[in-house]
Amino acid sequence: MTIPFFKEAKIGLYVLKQKLAGRTRYPLVLMLEPLFRCNLACVGCGKIDYPDPILNQRLSTQECLDAVDECGAPMVAIPGGEPLIHRDIGDIVKGIVARKKFVSLCTNALLLEKKLHLFEPSPYLFFSVHLDGLKDHHDKSVSLSGVFDIAVAAIKKAKAKGFAVNVNATIFDGHAPEDIAAFLDLAKELEVGVSISPGYAYERAPDQEHFLNRRKTKELFRRVFSLGKGKKWQLMHSTLFLDFLAGNREFHCTPWGMPTRNVFGWQKPCYLLGEGYVGSFKELMETTDWDSYGTGRYEKCANCMAHCGYEPTAANVTMSRPWSAIWTAIRGVRTDGPMAPEIPLDHQRPADFVYSRHVETLLAKVRRKDDSIKASESETSTPAQ
Repeated sequence: MTIPFFKEAKIGLYVLKQKLAGRTRYPLVLMLEPLFRCNLACVGCGKIDYPDPILNQRLSTQECLDAVDECGAPMVAIPGGEPLIHRDIGDIVKGIVARKKFVSLCTNALLLEKKLHLFEPSPYLFFSVHLDGLKDHHDKSVSLSGVFDIAVAAIKKAKAKGFAVNVNATIFDGHAPEDIAAFLDLAKELEVGVSISPGYAYERAPDQEHFLNRRKTKELFRRVFSLGKGKKWQLMHSTLFLDFLAGNREFHCTPWGMPTRNVFGWQKPCYLLGEGYVGSFKELMETTDWDSYGTGRYEKCANCMAHCGYEPTAANVTMSRPWSAIWTAIRGVRTDGPMAPEIPLDHQRPADFVYSRHVETLLAKVRRKDDSIKASESETSTPAQ
């Protein structure tokens, strides 16, 4: 259960500086979504259900780099959509690496071999290839046969060219722990690290039946981790986050730890919930009502245990209680015995469904832009009298 020391040390130093400066809210990872368009339609995804005019939107290279500078986080994750569809993705990644920020370029790998020439190996860059399990399970989750084989071939090709490669897996209800363990064994054979997290219940995902509740999540990960004892899987998470997944800790999420910038703007409150957008990172931090979100506070957060909310919490606890983290790392994640108490849900506020509101706002903006372009073209093409 390791994270590369170079990366861990730099991020640890960043966190220490924030603590010494007395900051209580600061970003760890910028979630940079330069587009929502994808070449797959995964049943558990809530990021691609937008009208075509929105799926056709792109953040420019400059907008992406401005977001990196504005946020200041030591790491940038580039999900989507499928980032490799973006015609300027090579320049975007190059600009972020030049700033000595760690870049996790997330991809389903369908275009990875074709686009490898756009990138250069660097200790600051790694590809995070989407694999939700072994072949049959993964191909079913992405609704297309053959994707697993393409992804594995691309992983081998990228590694052969000197790139660092990890895989990211989203776990849903019904995924047998033995199959997950076998998948982690395969990742070890491929010599890639694994980012693993329970799926978040996106309200507009096509499949609403297989999102895990918190109790099932804890029981599943306890079983998986028990199957992995002594195997030295390369899980790309802090020990405390893994201990949390196994139900041994009661954590509240840290939604500002992984702020999101996408074609709508800076997303309130977190990567998983788009309930409002603002024009700057400063405005995001200062105007979001952070205390109104999280498990026990908001219905949409009730079952969330995703890494984007809780890995920053684990990082904070590691800094404030280092001996607890060290002892957990030495002992290993506990897979039996009583679990930490559940956060009560008695006083959570009901869900506010705001999807159409921000979609209509952006559509109106796109229509105004299109009308302006058409008017300009019409004036240019009209012959002088």
